[in-house]
Amino acid sequence: MKKREKGFTLIELVLVIVVLGILAAIAVPRFVDLKTDATIAAKRATQSTVKSAYALSIADLKNFPDLTQLVSYIPGDNIAVPATNNGVQVTIDGVAYVVQTYQDSACSVGQETSAATGQQVMCVGTIIP
Repeated sequence: MKKREKGFTLIELVLVIVVLGILAAIAVPRFVDLKTDATIAAKRATQSTVKSAYALSIADLKNFPDLTQLVSYIPGDNIAVPATNNGVQVTIDGVAYVVQTYQDSACSVGQETSAATGQQVMCVGTIIP
């Protein structure tokens, strides 16, 4: 009787590689979309944080805050008043976004109703790129 050598055959190795390739093809697309989902979640959380800071500033100041006062109530880094003075600028993953602020309580869209530095913020809107 011949003594058989121990090890894997070429067919067994190829089958293992094919199975791993199939598993990778299933798993990789799910991980690729995670960055987009994380960015969307970060935008929503930032918008909620600005709205919470707005409520806190009203309670603390007993009046509507101006844009500079509102920014001082927002925790974290990378928070500023943008050059356009139309809201609160935040940076998420290296990209600047603006949470819009308005002078009227209806959150009307338009440059003339955006709350600028020194003007009272009556409403906090949505986050835009």
